[in-house]
Formats: sequence, structure tokens, C-alpha cells
Amino acid sequence: MGHDAAGRRGPLRLIPPIVVIAVGRGRGSAEQALYDRYAARLRLAPRLVEIAEGRGTPMEAKRREGAAILAAVPEGATLVALDLGGADETTEQFAARLARWREAGRLVAFAIGGAEGLDAVVLARAAHVLAFGRATWPHLLVRALLAEQLFRADSLLRGHPYHRTGRPGG
Repeated sequence: MGHDAAGRRGPLRLIPPIVVIAVGRGRGSAEQALYDRYAARLRLAPRLVEIAEGRGTPMEAKRREGAAILAAVPEGATLVALDLGGADETTEQFAARLARWREAGRLVAFAIGGAEGLDAVVLARAAHVLAFGRATWPHLLVRALLAEQLFRADSLLRGHPYHRTGRPGG
């Protein structure tokens, strides 16, 4: 017996893995170090799949990156695209959505585009499109933001004090 993602007692179920599919190479960067720091704190670290930046014109590069992202999505996974035009969600909303996918035993794959963003085919295939606000973020930094939000959501679902609401500045 154990506790599920919502803290209820019952048979312990395995947490489906999370895959982060991201354009570009982060190796050696400060952003990658921050991503690694938060990913390591998760109960089950996400698997990071790095996609080579596309060549050619910006549109050609974006199209090539999109095709490579879709090819990297595991079969049966719920695809979540991170895009400026996506839904703004609170941490609580994000955590609840993640919990529903976990409860359903869904593997979740997050897609992060390159400098030109995500191709329309990725956005069309996504079950959910999420934004981290309306600001434009460097694509390497989005990895770190995602890892932090995954850790924060996981902490919230487990009742861990990392996530605090209602306090000034947080």
C-alpha cells in the first residue's frame, strides 16, 4: 500500500514517465544546469530528448524541427506543446492537469521549440498547448522553467511545503 499522486491511500501505482523534447543543445549552459537541478529533484526525472536545430530558412528550420519533434513523441503519449499562444495556467491548474494524466496512466511528452517556435503540425497534434505567461523566453530557459514547474506541481500534489500560496511575493 502507498499513496497516489493526490495523497490517497491505496495500491501504489507507478508514476508514468515524462519526456521533454526540446530543440537545441543545452550541454554546458547555465540554463541546462538549472534544468538538471530541478529534474533531479523529481521523484522520476524526465527523459530529455534534444532535437538538432533545423537548417535552411527560418520556415524550413521550423518545419524540420517540427517533424523531428513529432518523430520523438513516444507512441500513445499525451503531447503538450509549450508555446506563447498557449493557455496561461496557475501552478495549481497545471498540477491538477498533470495529476489527471498520471491517474489515467498517461505518459506525457512536453515539446519545446527552437528560436522560431513550434511548427503548426506540432501545435495541431498537441493535446494541450501551454504558455509560461505572455513573455517570450529563450528556448533553453523554457526547459528550466518547465522542470521547476514539474517539481513545483509534484511538490504540491504530495503536500510538500515547497509550493506556498498566499504569501507576499510568491
